[in-house]
Amino acid sequence: MAERSMREAYGEALLAYGEKNERVVVLDADTSSSTLSKKFADKYPQRFYNIGIAEPCMVDVAVGLALGGLVPFANAFSALLALRAIEAIRSNICYARTNVKIVANYAGVSDYKDGPTHHSITDIAIFRALPEMTLIVPADANQAAAFVPLIGEMDGPVTMRISRAGTIPVHKEDESLKVGKGIERRNGTDVTIIACGSMVGRSMRTAELLAEKGIDAGVVDLPTIKPLDADLICKVAARTGAVVTAEEHSIIGGLGSAVAEVLGEKQPTPMQRVGITDTFTRTALDPDSLMDAYGLSIDRIVKSVEDVLKEKE
Repeated sequence: MAERSMREAYGEALLAYGEKNERVVVLDADTSSSTLSKKFADKYPQRFYNIGIAEPCMVDVAVGLALGGLVPFANAFSALLALRAIEAIRSNICYARTNVKIVANYAGVSDYKDGPTHHSITDIAIFRALPEMTLIVPADANQAAAFVPLIGEMDGPVTMRISRAGTIPVHKEDESLKVGKGIERRNGTDVTIIACGSMVGRSMRTAELLAEKGIDAGVVDLPTIKPLDADLICKVAARTGAVVTAEEHSIIGGLGSAVAEVLGEKQPTPMQRVGITDTFTRTALDPDSLMDAYGLSIDRIVKSVEDVLKEKE
């Protein structure tokens, strides 16, 4: 399967779900052509609200619509939601446990050309710290689309973090999916790579390269960061005795930190984290080269696996 952008699949899935559920309403912060909520807006303009470049206001309008019995999907860039709108999300969605679905677009460094102000490399850390928040980070376009009706039928706050860029396909259209559960994409005996988002596909390719080196690497896809599938994490860690995490996010507070918390409390295991180090990212000609430049390359995952296997020994 060819690479496809999550936002394209999301836009189509949102429209399809809205056709089945008349309570669905969609909001955007003047970015509908980017988030592709425009697909819904073009078909159902009476159920679409463009709030303008005012993310906190969009959140508050979504809260009002939810209190009126509707199911709002609020769309904007992840960096702006996690920073500009975070007080409204915390107090009016999470604290009040309001049934709002936040779709955080252009996650990670997928908005490669707009620079560090628009790169969203701390959002997982921010959203997963919010009480009552469910946090979804799909691995590819198919998975992002499949999550739309699942989160729409849930009661309570949800954030789904999706990428602008094309992602390596890993999720089959008929594959079962459940909020709060991880997926073993590949079994291994030597080491387990636990990944989320765009790094799942890169981790699968890494495992293939490692097999050529005689290293049997398993790959776990964790599309739900909160609640985290601690049972699966402990199971694979116990099986292989070594773990590497991979995420398109800062290594501080994200997936790696969440996995380390589980292992530290329940299953102490040698571990390495692949992610963006404590730095701001810059611009590039394309998202792949930007990811590679900031430590998210397949070569980096290979090196981390080799390092953690030394610790295991």
